[in-house]
Amino acid sequence: MYKIDIKDFTWINQPTTFDLNGNNLTIQTQPETDFWQRTYYGFQNDNAPAFLTEVENDFTFTVKTNFEYKNQYDQCGILLYQNSENWVKASIENENEILARLGSVVTNLGFSDWATIDISATIVELWYRLSRRGQDFYIEYSEDGKIFKQMRVLHMHKPISVARVGVYACSPLKSSFEVTFSEFKIDSCKWELHN
Repeated sequence: MYKIDIKDFTWINQPTTFDLNGNNLTIQTQPETDFWQRTYYGFQNDNAPAFLTEVENDFTFTVKTNFEYKNQYDQCGILLYQNSENWVKASIENENEILARLGSVVTNLGFSDWATIDISATIVELWYRLSRRGQDFYIEYSEDGKIFKQMRVLHMHKPISVARVGVYACSPLKSSFEVTFSEFKIDSCKWELHN
């Protein structure tokens, strides 16, 4: 198990309003912020705040999110970030008062995809887990922090030596909401080898 120290995390696109209290991070999102590259919509966004640390070798990163979405597309979750054209995010994205979308975006060589399932908009707390084995990654989620379910297996095309991993939050429309990240943890890889 790695010893995680919030002081080892650094910002990209530091938000105007945030509070770092012990190992808890609260972010107030700013309007018109997002991560997305090209696919279908054509636009390119790389201005969401992200709080990242560097991890060598294979690992599992886990974090808990508590949030109160305000508008469509509000989102918060985990991020693996190489540069503006190579990254991965997983989150719940707000859609309306009835449903939200639990999903992930993988951006390889400047093009994003988006894979989702519909879930209840009443969910305001979720754990995420991201595991690495070489250039391959495994994303999971949990509603109780104990039982994790698979979201996605993915491959990053641009070689990664040291991974930059952490959390992000954004409001693509003219909106703002508050999220608290807690229970940050980095372990040796929990993703079992395939035989």
